[in-house]
Amino acid sequence: MKRSSGILLAVSSLPSEYGIGCFDRTAYEFIDNLCKAGQRYWQILPLSQTSFGDSPYQSFSSFAGNPYFISPDKLVQEGLLTKEECMNADFGGDACCVDYKKLYENRYPLLEKAFSRSCILNKADFHEFCEKHSYWLDDYALFMAIKDYYGGIPWNEWADRDIRMRKPETVKIYSDKLADKILFYKFLQFHFYKQWNELKCYAVHQGIEIIGDIPIYTAYDSADVWSNPQLFQLDENYLPIAVAGCPPDGFSADGQLWGNPLYDWEKHDETGYKWWISRLAHCFDIYDVVRIDHFRGFDEYYSIPYGESTAKNGHWEKGAGIRLFKAVEQALGKKQIIAEDLGFVTDSVRQLVKDCGFPNMKVLQFAFDSRDTGSANDYLPHNYTENCVAYTGTHDNQTVLSWFQTISDAERKMARDYLCDYYTPDSQLNRAFISLIMRSKADICIIPLQDWLELDDSARMNTPSTVGENWKWRVDRKDLTDKLWKEIYNMTRIYGR
Repeated sequence: MKRSSGILLAVSSLPSEYGIGCFDRTAYEFIDNLCKAGQRYWQILPLSQTSFGDSPYQSFSSFAGNPYFISPDKLVQEGLLTKEECMNADFGGDACCVDYKKLYENRYPLLEKAFSRSCILNKADFHEFCEKHSYWLDDYALFMAIKDYYGGIPWNEWADRDIRMRKPETVKIYSDKLADKILFYKFLQFHFYKQWNELKCYAVHQGIEIIGDIPIYTAYDSADVWSNPQLFQLDENYLPIAVAGCPPDGFSADGQLWGNPLYDWEKHDETGYKWWISRLAHCFDIYDVVRIDHFRGFDEYYSIPYGESTAKNGHWEKGAGIRLFKAVEQALGKKQIIAEDLGFVTDSVRQLVKDCGFPNMKVLQFAFDSRDTGSANDYLPHNYTENCVAYTGTHDNQTVLSWFQTISDAERKMARDYLCDYYTPDSQLNRAFISLIMRSKADICIIPLQDWLELDDSARMNTPSTVGENWKWRVDRKDLTDKLWKEIYNMTRIYGR
């Protein structure tokens, strides 16, 4: 990877007239501005359709895109909606915050109106799309149609046990009964991927590469688990035997209970990792680079007995390891993957990352932890190698401004000693912290837009282990000024990125 830099910003965080960022003109303008600022990468969060808690890391499908990102303006251009219909829909009144409740209540009726006018079955490109993506699209559309039929409850609570267990004759009955709804969900995915591919092609033309992001695990309430129960650790009733999470540590006495079902790696191995190969092939169809969240779970994963209220009683199990990535490389060739190896990293995790050859991640905020005061701290910029991706923070971290204001006095002193800066006010140190990693040896440097804008935690994207206030932040259009892009360009130029 060539020495370069980029900006981290979720699609949902873009400005838009329609309550959430989408594939409209603002996305194209953002790409233009990245180009103007001398950037090479736009890192986004998962494009997945969100489910519980509105998290893009808990999705109804590992393959389906989020219908909220479909641009209403483009549907207007195709004659499927009117501008007046789009403007009259209530998506929330705060330009800097996503109102997911109003989106859920009002976006789908608008999309259903577009579907009713589409004559989609007469479109040859729609049929081509459905054929190409049938390996996931058929199960996903049926899954969503049945969820709607049962009022949105999780699939393991559907009243008809035969459809929970996917009895072939019952699948046929529901497929016939819900044919129109199934077609609607295929229509949404067709327009999602049509619009995304147009945006992605524009980015490539402008010299901007997209870094996509995928969670290691799937949600239990997903088409993935419902249609492939044999690939997960489930009992005879398709309930999880154990679930994913993280053990107790200095940040959480109870650990983190994520609740995702765990993979049955022996079954995946028996299939030659076919599902994972399909998943990553799909990702590389839509992204240039893929960041895999919680990479250490491939080496060892934390297994918590199903039904536990905390993560305290979990234990470590051996994961798929290098076998998976050898199978992926054999099937897909060499691909650009970033290994998110944050958290407690063991020697075996380090070895797996090394054996794979993937760049790992360095987060500046972890460099000034008073529990690790040695100069050999991997997160101190002078210790970075070329083969890594450096960040001031990720979507799970505080913004740099709030982080520096909330760490201990001793940690602030460590940071100021490292900067050799004892006089600059706390609120003006953002650029100094950004420059630390921009001047490092890391091949790639990614800065969250919030840190370039010097925002506090009111702009934080996610606080792990909490639900309800996450994934909502949107950038104010007036903050995206020519002055900002010039400042980013100048620092990028100074440090040869």
